Amino acid sequence: MISSSPVVNATLLLLLLFSVLTWSIIAIKLWQYWCDNRDNRGFSAMFWAAAEWGQAALISAEMPGKQAHLAQAGFAELRESQQHGAAMKHLGSPQDGLERSLRQAVQNLQRQLESGMATLASIGSTAPFVGLFGTVWGIMHALQDISKTGAASLDVVAGPIGEALIATAIGIATALPAVLAYNFFLRRMRLSVAELENFAHDFMRLAAKHDYRI
Repeated sequence: MISSSPVVNATLLLLLLFSVLTWSIIAIKLWQYWCDNRDNRGFSAMFWAAAEWGQAALISAEMPGKQAHLAQAGFAELRESQQHGAAMKHLGSPQDGLERSLRQAVQNLQRQLESGMATLASIGSTAPFVGLFGTVWGIMHALQDISKTGAASLDVVAGPIGEALIATAIGIATALPAVLAYNFFLRRMRLSVAELENFAHDFMRLAAKHDYRI
């Protein structure tokens, strides 16, 4: 127990949970981006080294990673367009259908990259106020105890007030890594989405050269 007030202790426990959640998200997303970079590098090397369009489709079906998933969505659309071209889903030009499919795939992958970001933003914005609430409550509790004893010397006041200020310090310490991690992952997400969009444009160019067929 850090403070004699149950409310302050509950506030500190909540901030501790916020901190554990923040570092868990950071660890998970760092691992996610490391895996994505490894998979995308391996896929890109094999995809662009393919001798023909059909071989590139086989490579895409066997490789992991977000770029491979994007290529799989593109090839799946091309196959469906060839086999069920008269269906309502595939009305219009093959280019329009492929562009729509790739755009939807990029949006789905972006949502995966955004996982955890809202939590980091929420913790970064609310943790200081949670800590401040604990501090205010602790000071009120301390002043009530001081008024009951009738002693208001510096020795009597400093201890309880110092305990209450710990909540604000922990709130700031909890919010800082959450804000820094949010900004870092936001920039990383934008770079990843830009890479996916660039690959989608390259895929569209290759598909056009092959008359939108496999």
